Amino acid sequence: MTHPQPDLPQAQGPSPGPRPIEIALLFSVFVVAACGLLYELAAGALASYVLGDSVLQFSTIIGTYLFAMGVGSWLSRYFERQLPAHFLRVELMVALVGGLLPATLFLANAYAPGAFRLLLYGMVFVVGMLAGLEIPLVMRILKRNVALRDLVSQVLTFDYLGALAVSLAFPLLLVPHLGLIRTGLVFGVLNAAVALWAVWLFRHELRRLKAHVVACVMVLGTLLGALAGADHITTLAEDKFYQDRIIFTTTSPYQRIVVTQGRAGHRLYLNGNLQFAQSDEYRYHEALVHPAMAAHGAPKRVAVLGGGDGMAVREILRYPSVESVTLVELDPAMTRIFSEHPTLAALNGHALQNPKVKIVNTDAFGWLQQAPVSAARPPEGAKAPPGGSEPRAPGSVGAADVFDVIVVDFPDPTNFSIGKLYTNSFYALLDRRLAASGYAVVQTTSPLVARKSYWTVAETIESVGLSTAPYHAHVPSFGEWGFIIASHRPWRLPDALPDGLRFLTPDTLPLLFDFPRDMARVPADVNRLSNQALVHTYEREWGKH
Repeated sequence: MTHPQPDLPQAQGPSPGPRPIEIALLFSVFVVAACGLLYELAAGALASYVLGDSVLQFSTIIGTYLFAMGVGSWLSRYFERQLPAHFLRVELMVALVGGLLPATLFLANAYAPGAFRLLLYGMVFVVGMLAGLEIPLVMRILKRNVALRDLVSQVLTFDYLGALAVSLAFPLLLVPHLGLIRTGLVFGVLNAAVALWAVWLFRHELRRLKAHVVACVMVLGTLLGALAGADHITTLAEDKFYQDRIIFTTTSPYQRIVVTQGRAGHRLYLNGNLQFAQSDEYRYHEALVHPAMAAHGAPKRVAVLGGGDGMAVREILRYPSVESVTLVELDPAMTRIFSEHPTLAALNGHALQNPKVKIVNTDAFGWLQQAPVSAARPPEGAKAPPGGSEPRAPGSVGAADVFDVIVVDFPDPTNFSIGKLYTNSFYALLDRRLAASGYAVVQTTSPLVARKSYWTVAETIESVGLSTAPYHAHVPSFGEWGFIIASHRPWRLPDALPDGLRFLTPDTLPLLFDFPRDMARVPADVNRLSNQALVHTYEREWGKH
């Protein structure tokens, strides 16, 4: 009996059991699928870091990648002979382009930011097209010895299993422990290893075996060399981007955290966005905390949502009446480094190590939803007892669930995952945790640069029945910055402020509540979970500057 030639895709009946070459190729499908999805996730994460609006970035990148896969599948029809050799070449190209994708984009953002988008979508398209070529080539190679019905089910099973594995590992293991650059390079090495394996599997069919071996060794050497120098690549990119000397960096499942030190002291960046500068952060945090805290008189229970750097907590602890501070911060990495790193903990006066402080690492939206029933308010005309507590109906949120002051210190609404924390749904939940005599204060972007965004937040807070007291302060690192106090009773000017403040005084505090004409209120819509109008308004206004 004459066996079919290697290049002829003639179907045969199913063999009694899978042969080693079939097992090897199916495992290759698993690795190929995992690598392809990882490059897609890495591109989406990087685009979100640099360009913001994660929904838009992931949507466009996934669309580009899938379209490119379709192009690759269509092109596979033109590969008729030497299928193993073509598979080998495609694997090496995917390994090189996909493995170097995060490092290349990091460097492009630092040295050629204008080319970032073109390079991003160009590399995603190339990787997607090559991934689209891989699976059809593997299927045609396997078709020699596997019946069609078994072939499709086996290939798709391993393809989906690889995608599942990397979708779980990417946020939980790979990015937190390896970072984006190393993760990309490690999976590039895996792709190249599949190519090297293919060389061995098809060594009797490859016409120029030595050339293929040399190509594999060169690609593996390039990727392993880049992997060995991953720290240097990261430093090279970040030193150019941040200018000041970097003293600390880490990548968590949620964000890239960078702390620099220069003439103006330390600066904190999250995903490349400045969060505070040591030289003037006292202006921001004094303005954020004290108008609400001092107006209350004797706050006992305080919550801070966001603000994992501990600066707001530092200001809250100036009040002797405070008995407990609950800090709700999504990212454990933030609270850990600002508790344990000697230099960074010193910036907040070691506030996060104070026994009054309880740290809760969870999503603030979900944390607010934990209250079982909406808090009961005292009857009309009833007076709250001293200390800010009030009578409650049976089954309502108890005293341990409400706070005299809630400080909301989230990043600006640059994407939908943060934008949900500026919606009427969020403020309705906030209302449940606020004592009837309490105050909440929200950092609310710049009323000068993003005027409509600022007043959108005010309109949204008022839509849930809370009164607002908008105000602003000048912070040199940010410019004119806005805040809004929310409460059930009108805000009153405090008689005194804590000792030791560097910015606020009782005489200058009223000036913060005066808005000049170019920052005065403008009509704005309520920001809802269903529309997230604030994210689009914010992007449009800040995009002009």
